[in-house]
Amino acid sequence: MSDAAAPSFRLDDRVALVTGGSRGLGREMVRAFAAAGADVVIASRKLPNCESLAREIEAETGRRALPVACHVGDWAQCDELVEAAYAHFGRVDVLVNNAGMSPLYPSLEELDEALYDKVFAVNLKGAFRLTARVGARMAAGEGGSILNVSSLAAAHPSPMMLPYAAAKAGLNALTRGFAHAFGPRVRVNCIQAGSFLTDISKSWPMDLVKAEHEARFAMKRPGNPEEVVGAALYFASEASSWTTGAILPVDGGMP
Repeated sequence: MSDAAAPSFRLDDRVALVTGGSRGLGREMVRAFAAAGADVVIASRKLPNCESLAREIEAETGRRALPVACHVGDWAQCDELVEAAYAHFGRVDVLVNNAGMSPLYPSLEELDEALYDKVFAVNLKGAFRLTARVGARMAAGEGGSILNVSSLAAAHPSPMMLPYAAAKAGLNALTRGFAHAFGPRVRVNCIQAGSFLTDISKSWPMDLVKAEHEARFAMKRPGNPEEVVGAALYFASEASSWTTGAILPVDGGMP
């Protein structure tokens, strides 16, 4: 393949909106998109964290970065996020539905309705609303790419993660459904993420996590946050120009 025909992972002068963008995998994707030439919208519940990362991005890359506080479980706030992004940049070319939560609960019987609803709101409802709003604008305009961040729990649910697993399975379904709803101008894909050593992992029993990965995963270890970047850039860029409705496991080789 000649250099001229090689796929481009660049995002020059595009605008990428990332929810859950101030920490963990979202932070790594924001940094990678800006390094690839994109302006970025960094959204999460805590505005100071978004503002801090925005300053870093602008200083390190010269790209513009817009910090926005948003609880994606609230449709009104999702709508406000979309309007803020379009008002500031005039467009969104890449949407990443990365925000998520997987809280602990004492037992399935003791799981209360409020927590159940919150898990579905953050992991599924917000992604639906943002994809519907942004995807429709993309389809009516110059197109774009939407990336959902799911979880291996969607395919391998455990008793202590059932609401989260069900919500992420729903996100997988949204990926395929929205790919048809907004194709061919909009591509919608999904990273089905495994265990990454983000700040959330600091509360994990690491001896058990390491033992499980040694026993069950081909790579024998959890992932480092920056190891999500390759897949994210592929889906965000024209390198994946003929890929849509795909769900890609990035989990270190779960059988």
